[in-house]
Amino acid sequence: MKIKFGIILIKPQLGENIGACARSMKNFGIKNLKIVSPKFSFPNHKTKVTSVGAFDIIKKAKVYNKIEDSLKTFDTVISLSARRRDINKKHISISDFSKLLKNNKYKSVGLMFGQESSGLSNKDLSFSNYILQIPTSKNFKSLNLSHSVTIICYEIFKLCNKKNFKKEGAKLSISPKFKISKLIDHLVTLLDKNHFFLPKEKKKSMLLNINNLIYRLEPNDKEVRILASIISSLHKKKDKR
Repeated sequence: MKIKFGIILIKPQLGENIGACARSMKNFGIKNLKIVSPKFSFPNHKTKVTSVGAFDIIKKAKVYNKIEDSLKTFDTVISLSARRRDINKKHISISDFSKLLKNNKYKSVGLMFGQESSGLSNKDLSFSNYILQIPTSKNFKSLNLSHSVTIICYEIFKLCNKKNFKKEGAKLSISPKFKISKLIDHLVTLLDKNHFFLPKEKKKSMLLNINNLIYRLEPNDKEVRILASIISSLHKKKDKR
């Protein structure tokens, strides 16, 4: 996926939120930060402190007075809103967002986020192609600005770095059933010696439970040997008493 992504923050109120946004952006490989009409002198001390290792993104961030100017480099713009708006825009879900990116018809995509207190206005939204809602609890939909940015950056990272999400377990061959059977025979023999199956009429159901427990496991040869050693060791200790 060769799409270039940018984060656009509209009228942010808190320097620490911008710093946290920059940190999340760097975590997930997005460097392009645009800020429109911040409510303070940018960057301030709190922005620097909370950006931690991502201050390079803060230093390169561009500040604009008009939303239109901040969007000129993008092919498409997606706005984030906590609530559904009654305007003539297509509302999309996270899965829709993923499908849009997979189509790969855009060279650059801008993600627009509103100010902490009230989000994006209808006028702000009018500059976007789509409105994206992050699914949340119906009882409390408002997300912190930096949290919203983190979620979206993570979703983008997932799509662009699929290899990172493929679980590569150790290639260990599963022990064949005849070895599992020998293990169970060994266990049952020792349990019989220790008069485990009491009362005797319940032995059949107890054996069935042991089979169900051990046969559903998928141990390798080494693990079978360890289990057999543990069982033997416990029996020897009991004999010494």
